[in-house]
This record gives sequence, C-alpha cells and structure tokens, in this order.
Amino acid sequence: MQTGKTKDIQVNGRKLKIAVVLPYFNEELGLELFENVKKELIRNNVLEKNISFTRVAGALEIPFACKKLAMIQPDAIIALGIVIRGETSHYDLVTETAHQGLMKVQLEEVVPIIFGILACENIKQVKDRVSEKGLNKGKEFAQAALIQTLI
Repeated sequence: MQTGKTKDIQVNGRKLKIAVVLPYFNEELGLELFENVKKELIRNNVLEKNISFTRVAGALEIPFACKKLAMIQPDAIIALGIVIRGETSHYDLVTETAHQGLMKVQLEEVVPIIFGILACENIKQVKDRVSEKGLNKGKEFAQAALIQTLI
C-alpha cells in the first residue's frame, strides 16, 4: 500500500483531450477532488478547453457516461466519485458494479479510464484522500491518466 505524497511527474499534455466524469453525490468533496485533478492536468500543460467535465447522478451512472464520452475519442477519461460505506451492502454493490462497468467500457472502446472512485469507510477517510495537503488522490488520478496517454 502506498503512503505519503504522490511523486511529481511531468508530461507535455498540450495536445491531450481529457474527459472527467463526476457524480452529484457527495458534491462538495467531489468538486474538491475534481479541482485537484484539473490543477494537475493544467500543471502538465493540458489546455483547460481540452478538459471536458460531465456530471452524472451517482456512481452507477458513471460507466454509461464514459461509454458515451468514448465516442468523442478523448485521450483518457477520469471517472471520479466518492462512495462511503453505510449500514447496508449497497456500498459493495455500487463500487463493484461501477468498477466492472468501467473496466468493460475501457476494454471495448480502447480508451484508458482511470478508476478515480474513492471507496471509503467514513468521511474522515474521504477528506484525507481528497485534500491537497493529504494524499491528494485527484493529483494521482490525473497523473495516471497522463501516463496512460503515453502507451
């Protein structure tokens, strides 16, 4: 398991088109996660006009949105979301179904899709992973997308 801060990479993303999908669920922290992704993409010279942003209702809707976005042929798609464990097995169903759906879409459409859905036990874990001063998973997801475009 990785701990600590993400190492900085530098990719010339000037010609890249990156699509980002984010559910409305857990809105405030989700938008912070997106802003960290966007900041890292821009730091790697991805033009802001080449970063598309699509909203969906929840994590289960992400694979469908990615399937549609694949039609515009982005260089990579970053699927963001936040799922927090509750008292029922809904958490397991949502995370597994979203993961399997995204894997299927990326293999069928031959476009890299970064699984940026945080599956956390509680809100503290989410905040630790979203925060720019914490693990900054948004930065990691952006870097993963940039690296995948080199393949």
